[in-house]
Parts: sequence; C-alpha cells; structure tokens
Amino acid sequence: MLLQNKNIVIYGAGGSLGGAVAKAFAEAGARLFLTGRSAGSIQKVADEIHAAGGLAEVEVVDGFDEAAIARHLSSVVASAGRVDVSFNAVGVDVIQNIPLTEIPMEDFVRPITRTMQTRYLTAIAAAKQMMKQRSGVILSLTATPGGIGYPYTGGFAPACCAVESLSRNLASELGVYGIRVVNIRSGGSPDSRVFKNAIDSMPEEMAPILGKMKADTMLKEMPLMADIANAAVFLASDMASKITGVTLDVTCGTTAGLNYRAS
Repeated sequence: MLLQNKNIVIYGAGGSLGGAVAKAFAEAGARLFLTGRSAGSIQKVADEIHAAGGLAEVEVVDGFDEAAIARHLSSVVASAGRVDVSFNAVGVDVIQNIPLTEIPMEDFVRPITRTMQTRYLTAIAAAKQMMKQRSGVILSLTATPGGIGYPYTGGFAPACCAVESLSRNLASELGVYGIRVVNIRSGGSPDSRVFKNAIDSMPEEMAPILGKMKADTMLKEMPLMADIANAAVFLASDMASKITGVTLDVTCGTTAGLNYRAS
C-alpha cells in the first residue's frame, strides 16, 4: 500500500472532503490522527475507517489555536515517533455571489485572514517537527479561483492565492530538510456536503449553476471528492518524492482556460 507505515495528521477531518481524504489515506495503509472542533463528526469518520480495517485516532483540536496544535503534535510524536504528512482541510466561512463593489471590507478580509491563520499555524507546527526528522509532506487545498479570475467569489479567491503562495514559499525554504510542500487545487466537488446541501435546498437554482461550472471545464465534468482524495494519496506517497513547490490542478482543466464554447 502506498502509505503503509505513514503517520498522517488531518485538521478539519470531520468535513466531507477532509473525511474523504482521511478514508483514502487509511485505505492506502496510513495511520490517521484526526482532528477537528466537533468530536462527533471526526469520530464518525474514525468509526468508518475502523470498520474498513484502518487505523485512526481522534482528538478535538481547534485548527486556529497555536498552543492546541502544538500540544497535539507533541502527543502524536510521543505515540507514533514521527509525523509524515500534515493536511489542513479546515473550512472557513466566506460570503460569495456578491460583486466586490458591494461586499463590506470586513466580510472580504475575514476569509483571507482566517484561512491564512489556520494554514500557517498547522503548516509551521508540522514543519518544525519535520525539520528534526529531515522528511515529511505538508499538503494544502485551494480551488479554481486560485488559478484564474473568477467573478463573485469575494474574499475566497485571494485566500486561495495566498495559500498557494505560502505553499510555494514553504517548499523553497523546507526542501533542504527533505520536506515537500504541495497544494491541490480543486474545481469544487458536487458530491461534497456544501454542494449537496445547496442542491437539496435549491434544486432549481443549482441545476443551471452546476451546468455552467461543468461547461467551463475542458472535460465537461467536475471533480468528485474521490478525485481529490486520490490526488492527495499520490502526493503524500513516495511515488511523488520529487514533486514539491507546485499546485496540482484537479479542476478538470478550468484554470487552463474557460472552455464553455466547446460542446
């Protein structure tokens, strides 16, 4: 298995995408240390992993709390001996579908600040441990607006760009320690919780929105959570040992150029 004997910490593991990636990591043989703010949601993911024969431990950790992150990583190292992979899937609320000229400054800035806070804290905490080991992988996640102009995405777009910049810069500083830093850019998964909730509550409004999103892509599809999880497994594995400092695009071609005119 690709991730046999790898110790992986996931922040925001109770979310739909965080949980999907966690289960893919476990299926690939990793030992998971799942964290989140809600014990119930991360325990549910752990139970599913255990039922499938995988290894997962759970602890409530606020991904915005520097001291809590440090304490948890220390406990992981004390238990497992090392941290091989750190992945942050913590969600941040963002106001979208409003022109930038109409968004209050506080609502625009908040998702940028909050996103960078949790990504920075967890990445730096992992980096300090991995520097001692002289190995490790730090994974992050963004979306389509990180690679292309995308209207009405509010503060989400610059937050994605900031995460991708942080990933590149960390990779440039940490490579000498044998640490890889890679970002995954998703195109938005229609089977994720946020999309499913929107589809269930507004089916008539969401149908044309999803149709336009698919039309923008080169493959005329949208990536499912399994596609993102499979990319994460590969990047966390030794098969990707020479990949660092880049963003792997899993947007079905959207950020290479909008393709709505091809049919």
